[in-house]
Amino acid sequence: MLRNNLGNSSDSKNEDGSVFSQTEHNIVATYLIMAGIISIISNIIVLGIFIKYKELRTPTNAIIINLAVTDIGVSSIGYPMSAASDLYGSWKFGYAGCQVYAGLNIFFGMASIGLLTVVAVDRYLTICLPDIGRRMTTNTYIGLILGAWINGLFWALMPIIGWASYAPDPTGATCTINWRKNDRSFVSYTMTVIAINFIVPLTVMFYCYYHVTLSIKHHTTSDCTESLNRDWSDQIDVTKMSVIMICMFLVAWSPYSIVCLWASFGDPKKIPPPMAIIAPLFAKSSTFYNPCIYVVANKKFRRAMLAMFKCQTHQTMPVTSILPMDVSQNPLASGRI
Repeated sequence: MLRNNLGNSSDSKNEDGSVFSQTEHNIVATYLIMAGIISIISNIIVLGIFIKYKELRTPTNAIIINLAVTDIGVSSIGYPMSAASDLYGSWKFGYAGCQVYAGLNIFFGMASIGLLTVVAVDRYLTICLPDIGRRMTTNTYIGLILGAWINGLFWALMPIIGWASYAPDPTGATCTINWRKNDRSFVSYTMTVIAINFIVPLTVMFYCYYHVTLSIKHHTTSDCTESLNRDWSDQIDVTKMSVIMICMFLVAWSPYSIVCLWASFGDPKKIPPPMAIIAPLFAKSSTFYNPCIYVVANKKFRRAMLAMFKCQTHQTMPVTSILPMDVSQNPLASGRI
């Protein structure tokens, strides 16, 4: 029946159609177009900076590069399809397009939170348990990053093969988990996703950054040489950037989680239409503010960006090896880090 509804625009506007006026759709489309352009350009710049300047190719930044790829994925696929549908007034890419669109958004979203969890673990091992962090190799980081991507792929494929389903949301111009059909399959899928890809990662992140904060406070109260302070300053920059990214990710995905929980345990028909459109827009918003966080919270990245825009050769930052934790911040190399 869903295939028929998506294939017939008039039927789709009745059952799966929009609850918004065309003017409201045009406003959302304008936002999506502008946000998509900003996101694609800014994340391409981020990738360019990491590629151009060797001193930025650290294990932590390798994870950040993958985060930029997820942002580009959402911006180049999710934004255009949703904006085109908003301009059209309803979903215009049919059943197959709905599956692809929703699946890719879930894929990139779940991969993002997995990668942010890896960043938190990296910060914890680097600063709190340097003896363990020192033993992490390039292959270790590759395995962690691949794990985040595989996790995203798994949860994106589940609705396609029958665990829950994808369908247009009440706005009629975007596809997502079919939370209006809150049957046992939807509830079990939603609860599992929220537990594994939201609650568990956030618990790990809070644990890691709590102990990182304690370590940093302990360091700042001790007497240190200038080189030690410089090393810790770099570590604090990276950690600060990571914490801000996670907080913003939490802000972005919380409305969407609330909508899914509401649909699971309440009446989906009572979810306010504005909330139905704000939730996915918030979830997509992380794609264009992450590059801003890199610039604001990381001095090395900021200097590299200014150097690239001025067509200057970026000078390598002095690297010391007094602290064991510095090992995981050296440029990536084959074998051991």
